[in-house]
Amino acid sequence: MNQFQYVRPAQVPGATKAITNGANTQFLAGGTNLIDLMKMGVVAPEKLVDINNLPLKKIEGNAGGISIGALASNTEVAEHPLIKANYPLLALAINAGASPQLRNMATVGGNLMQRTRCPYFFDTAMPCNKRMPGSGCGALEGYNRMHALFGASDKCIAVNPSDMNVALTALDATVHVSGVKGKRAIKISDFHRLPGQHPELDNTLQKGELITSVDLPASPFNKNVHYLKVRDRTSYAFALVSAAVALNIENNTIQGARLAMGGVAHKPWRLTETEAFLKGKPVSLDVFKQAAQIAMQGAKAYEHNKFKLTLAPNTLLQALKTASGLKA
Repeated sequence: MNQFQYVRPAQVPGATKAITNGANTQFLAGGTNLIDLMKMGVVAPEKLVDINNLPLKKIEGNAGGISIGALASNTEVAEHPLIKANYPLLALAINAGASPQLRNMATVGGNLMQRTRCPYFFDTAMPCNKRMPGSGCGALEGYNRMHALFGASDKCIAVNPSDMNVALTALDATVHVSGVKGKRAIKISDFHRLPGQHPELDNTLQKGELITSVDLPASPFNKNVHYLKVRDRTSYAFALVSAAVALNIENNTIQGARLAMGGVAHKPWRLTETEAFLKGKPVSLDVFKQAAQIAMQGAKAYEHNKFKLTLAPNTLLQALKTASGLKA
């Protein structure tokens, strides 16, 4: 690990100024992802701006829903009474991630910024356009079992590894950021990027911008919900495929649906066409099977992840059945 400068500002303006003044500077919160990357030589920041003293830990309800501070830990969010009562899908997704020890350290802002777990990204001896633009994508012709089904490009087929991000996407979160140019709000659907020609860019943050909070709107999707994560082992493993499902059901009819998948794209994959199909439909196995097939439109597999073409719709189907209480 290279030597680096370390600063710990007490206010947001000082943090954003400190990050802007350095060409190779990064924010440090829980460090559960960044420290690993530094140890492996994947990133080598010249300065770390520790933001743990910033007043960004509050979780509080408001007239429009709830605001979650960027420095709230994953555990604090998942266990908060307002989250458990009004946004149980988010609690389920967070508790499916990593381990209790990591959830105690990891923050909401850090989870939003989490980098891919592609082995070619982590191995500095291998080509990776995300780590070193222009070097190539080792996964394209290499071992690509964990990789994308949707939205990939010839530059990168890696996936976003977060569970929390999948639920936030389904729940229409808004990410609030602050920088030297002021504050702005970013819809979660616009926060993460598909790889395109620039896979080194994971999100749409501008230089020096700091995530300050995440807001969730008031939602009727607080009863018929489920987060299903399929992985190689039940602890401390990333999703092969995951499905976040929230249904608003009245008299056995689906009034609305919020759906997203993880482990299938460079960003959490929102299933808007599937949501539209489900609206107004009765709760039934046949309807859910059709929905699962609609969700797979446009999917493209690679040599080692072809099994996901079956696993992904089956995961969504099971999550729909569980969320709705369907026993068939």
